[in-house]
Amino acid sequence: MKSPVVFPLLVVLSFVSQEENSILSLNVPVSPGYYQDGDFIIGGLFSLRVTSGDGNGFGFGNKFYIPDHVHVDLTKHYQHLLAMVFAIEKINKDQNMLFNMSLGFHLFNVDFIEMKAVESSMSLLSGKSPPVPNYDCRSKKRNKLVAVVGGISTGITAQSSQVLSLYNVPQISYGPFDHNLRNRIQFKSLYQFPMNPTALYQGIIQLLLHFGWTWVGLVFPDDIRGEMFLRDMTQEMASNGLCVAFAERIPEFPVEATINNQHFVERYTFTNVSVVFGDTYSLLRFVYKLFCNMPFGNIWVTTSEWDITLLPFGQKQSYTYFGGGLSFSVHMEGIPGFNGFLKNVQPAKYPHDIFIQDVWSILFECPYLYQHRIRLLSQCAQNGSLATRALHVWDMNASHQSYKVYSAVNAIAQALHEELSLRVGEESLERDASIASHFPWQLHPFLQKRHLVKSTGKEKIVNEKITTKFNIFNYQSLLNDIKAHVEVGEFIFESGGVQHLSLKDELIMWGEHYNETPSAGCSKSCTVGFRKTALEGKPFCCFDCIPCPEGEIANETDMNQCVKCLEDQYPNDQRNQCLPKIMTFLSHEDPLGAVLISMAIGLSVLTALILELFIEYRDTPIVRANNRNLSYLLLVSLMLCFFCSLMFIGQPSPVTCILRQTFFGVVFSVAVSAILAKTFIVVVAFKTVKPGSKFQMWMVTRFSNAIVVTGSLIQVCICTVWLGTSPPFPDMDTQSEFGQIILQCNEGSPAAFYCVLGYLGFLALLSLIIAFLARRLPDRFNEAKLITFSMLVFCSVWICFIPTYLSIKGKNMVALEIFSILTSGAGLLCCIFLPKCYVILLRADDKPRKKLLEQIPAIRQIK
Repeated sequence: MKSPVVFPLLVVLSFVSQEENSILSLNVPVSPGYYQDGDFIIGGLFSLRVTSGDGNGFGFGNKFYIPDHVHVDLTKHYQHLLAMVFAIEKINKDQNMLFNMSLGFHLFNVDFIEMKAVESSMSLLSGKSPPVPNYDCRSKKRNKLVAVVGGISTGITAQSSQVLSLYNVPQISYGPFDHNLRNRIQFKSLYQFPMNPTALYQGIIQLLLHFGWTWVGLVFPDDIRGEMFLRDMTQEMASNGLCVAFAERIPEFPVEATINNQHFVERYTFTNVSVVFGDTYSLLRFVYKLFCNMPFGNIWVTTSEWDITLLPFGQKQSYTYFGGGLSFSVHMEGIPGFNGFLKNVQPAKYPHDIFIQDVWSILFECPYLYQHRIRLLSQCAQNGSLATRALHVWDMNASHQSYKVYSAVNAIAQALHEELSLRVGEESLERDASIASHFPWQLHPFLQKRHLVKSTGKEKIVNEKITTKFNIFNYQSLLNDIKAHVEVGEFIFESGGVQHLSLKDELIMWGEHYNETPSAGCSKSCTVGFRKTALEGKPFCCFDCIPCPEGEIANETDMNQCVKCLEDQYPNDQRNQCLPKIMTFLSHEDPLGAVLISMAIGLSVLTALILELFIEYRDTPIVRANNRNLSYLLLVSLMLCFFCSLMFIGQPSPVTCILRQTFFGVVFSVAVSAILAKTFIVVVAFKTVKPGSKFQMWMVTRFSNAIVVTGSLIQVCICTVWLGTSPPFPDMDTQSEFGQIILQCNEGSPAAFYCVLGYLGFLALLSLIIAFLARRLPDRFNEAKLITFSMLVFCSVWICFIPTYLSIKGKNMVALEIFSILTSGAGLLCCIFLPKCYVILLRADDKPRKKLLEQIPAIRQIK
């Protein structure tokens, strides 16, 4: 009986007839579908093969993807249909589920043709195939359509939903989740299984990072879903230091002229790894491009929707193109009892299944009559088992899509159960009345409450955190040259951002093109000791490698910045490791230290000998001529200066750091003050030759002592202020010597140190000026010239010391200061006293006392 349906169906006719005059004028033969009676009917839209509208190839109209000689029967997709049959049989065995009412089904093969999906949807609404628009051919009391499961791709789902949404018929898609189908105005009756794209993207990112693949290509459908993948994936890759080598769009309607071109081939030579996103339909569209070109040796990272074993050419060629690929599949717990159900599936058991004949003939390789285009099923194993078929043509394990079909049917049954439960009163339900009063839209409130996320097993709620788990498979060649996916790891992603990648690298096989893990980088990896530097105009994954600067290392490959060693460490020659620095100082065992010690001791001994000589000849005129007490004081101070240099050698300590600079400053001040006093005495002595001169009063010992004491006390005051404000202390110099830490004394206050040197320079300069003025006095026992020359040596040493001291570092500074002390002291000793020693030892008879008294009357006053 035919009854008119609602008028809006005519809108669909105009929508789907843009390329054809009528929906019924399709060149695709209309299949009546696989029907099983029941009180309530669930429709199914499946894609079991790939055919064209005219039967000559794969595509729409005259636009072909795969030539006619390539056979594309997707036998594995038959498992999706069987999952629905199994679920309905299981539900019907439970009499309490639908209160003694049963479920039936009406299943259609829409291939991958969207117009067939629209026509099949209309057939489900009218209850007749081919459809009768605007009529419902079912009985009002039975065979009510309650919901539809399908399709496998976005295009199939969207077009069928355009029809089913007009009547609010619930539709659950078992294809990949698509955000574009969430428009509740356009697809108000459509349900999808939730999928967290972030979890998938993060899994792929972590996989790329695990293998160090930083330069990868992206392949995706040329639609909105593909563009969203490109946008999100590019952002995720950039935030993790990965770059896109190329972005290849798979056109929905490619023309023959654009398929085989050199540009397509060149793209895949940019990198060895490509990430592929899409569904089975986009896979088949992309495969023909590969089919027309040479293999590239790429490693493909895909999702479970890209089942490579479905490809239309043989296993060997599939493995040549896709061997070694890695795919992500949402983890599933399995369908209880489904494996046993598949083992018992046979054509004789399901005689009304119009699809099993073709599937069986392909799986069991029945003879094919080309002239009639039929297979002789009678000559095949009618009682064969699907469990005996090869893994690459039939998998007994439930696929991801089969699990979603099974879960969708259960969700519909549960919703129908809840809807019927509201009508249960004291008496049992009236079957015909319940069916007649039921409308598909009544299931929506109950389906919206269904936790499809839980039903699919894709996401589990643990401690209020959503955890998504993926299994990772590797396309390998097994025994007997069978090609199949082998699980090699898993990826777990939690809503809080916690993620864990686990891979068994030893199980992975990289196909025909690689014997080891392939590399994928824009530039060669920077080895240890080198860092990356960006190339102008290139992505950040393209770089040059430059050595680490001095003092820094790179102990890992591909480091963006070198790491500076700690102050007590230094880089090795390869600049990939920091080594502990050796602590060093100017020690007694050091050759330089030993030489300086020898010099100091030698000069001290020489000074002691001269002092002994002067004491022994203390009554000779040459010793008495210039105040022998000042000579004794000068010799003792010079001896102490030579000895104080020994405090600069050895490991610095707080005591030696304080004593050595202050002791040096004070002792040298005493020595230079004594020379200044002797200079004044020389001048005074020769200026008071005439008796009664006004200068005679100055020729007293007290005056010379006053000069020495005053000059020394000023230096003592300077040193006291220095020690009271910022005293010297032990310090470590980590920069001066490569690989060494120099233990030295920090002056504390450089200004105070230079004040000490400046004051010594002032005394020396004053002595030099006075001695220079007295140079014309009689040279018989006149020390003025000797003092002038000695002061020139002294000032020259310390003037050269200052700029040199400022320009060197480390223990050389200490050695320089010791050398300056020794050379300046040796200059004073040699210039002033050696000539006198020469006179005392070699010319003692040439200096009678009488003659001296006649020439130098002033000696009487100072002897």
